[in-house]
Amino acid sequence: MTRCRPAAFVGVVALILACLTPVASAQVRDAAETFDAAWTIVRDSHFDPTMNGVDWNAVRVELRPRAAGATTTGELRGIIKDMLQRLGLSHFAVIASTDDAPGLPADRSADPGFDVRLVDDQLLVTRVDADVTQVHPGWRVIKIGSTPVIELLRALPLRPRGSSAGRPGSPHERPGGSVAATSLESTAMERDRAGASDRIVNVEAWRIAQTRLRGPVGTTVEIAFEDGNGQINTRALARRPDTGQPVTIGNLPTMFVRVESARKQTPAGRTAGVIGFNAWMPAVDAPFQRAIDEFRTTDGIVIDLRGNPGGLALMLTGISGHFVAERKTLGVMKTRDPEPLRFFANPRLVSAKGERVTPFSGPLAILVDALSGSASECFTGGLQSIGRARVFGQPSMGQALPALFDRLPNGDVLIHAYGDFVTADGTRLEGRGVIPDEIQPVRREELLAGRDRPLEAALAWIDRVKAGAVSQTP
Repeated sequence: MTRCRPAAFVGVVALILACLTPVASAQVRDAAETFDAAWTIVRDSHFDPTMNGVDWNAVRVELRPRAAGATTTGELRGIIKDMLQRLGLSHFAVIASTDDAPGLPADRSADPGFDVRLVDDQLLVTRVDADVTQVHPGWRVIKIGSTPVIELLRALPLRPRGSSAGRPGSPHERPGGSVAATSLESTAMERDRAGASDRIVNVEAWRIAQTRLRGPVGTTVEIAFEDGNGQINTRALARRPDTGQPVTIGNLPTMFVRVESARKQTPAGRTAGVIGFNAWMPAVDAPFQRAIDEFRTTDGIVIDLRGNPGGLALMLTGISGHFVAERKTLGVMKTRDPEPLRFFANPRLVSAKGERVTPFSGPLAILVDALSGSASECFTGGLQSIGRARVFGQPSMGQALPALFDRLPNGDVLIHAYGDFVTADGTRLEGRGVIPDEIQPVRREELLAGRDRPLEAALAWIDRVKAGAVSQTP
């Protein structure tokens, strides 16, 4: 059993990686030993000695015989997953060392150049790479390969009553291929889980889609879309390798870190810098520093953390220091250690060229969505709690626990939380997420029109601050 203890924590980024990148295969073996290892690791490292009110010994007595009798790795993983779900917390999961999805490629190192989100029970294209001209934001994904999306979405957790799930009149595809007003409400009764929040449903929908969209470099995937006029367009798209700087941490698969920045104009003609990155890894620091130096004299800065599932927590201290001139507490991580770990903003007083500077003091906006998790939530919630940033978009993932990962005897990797995080004002983000100051729902008609409503709202807010119409402090 191999244990990796990073300097801070790797969060749900590990779970995202699990559906993107192949890992080594493992035989069906060591069932009882693997269960015992997972149970013991959680018992010894959980931040709450009461195990969140769960009788952990009773759980072992109940589930261990089933684990010992498991005949497949899939069955064993299901039992361990059942055990972890008893805790009712995020950041407890198993990354499989083999692929359990029959007929799907184990190699998922390439994608077709666009991203998706679940919006009102429709799987919509929300972002398209600049060089992909065959697909447009707002298009609805009808079928991936030979599988209708409605069949894929049957596996989603059941939403609580009153959510948008099963909204009458939502168009979905029948198994035969035609589009009809078939509500997911009819399939909800077939699901075996209940009470999942919209955010968890959104994350799971994204993960399911990615396991089908991604595959080996150079292969193609046939996808049927419905455009804005209700017409069905079928595209055979080549899968391209991920771009960015490769980063490997511990037992986790390699991921590719990307930092993007652009100068944008506000509605009133002012300038703002927009910086986005896809994971909290050390490779982000240098390009982020260069972007800050470029945008230091702009009227405002927007940090885009949509789709960023987290990473190394200690990155928060340096990145936040570009915007905070004093060593302020952003949040506190509580573990079994008697002294909690405090996360401070570490003011950045030197530019990339070694010149003396002061942290950016102008308006700071942060964009988040349902796939912003872990370190992204701690960073955003921390700056929001001290009044340094205004947040736009959709509520974040609500999975903000610091976690470790261990290699189990059967080769799988166990993700397990060892601490709890609260922001400077005492807000616990686990289960709650970061609630934007200005909630901007994703709407299909705006995607089809090429609009990015959260970014537009952030740029308009910068104008209001600079005009003196509103205070910079939320």
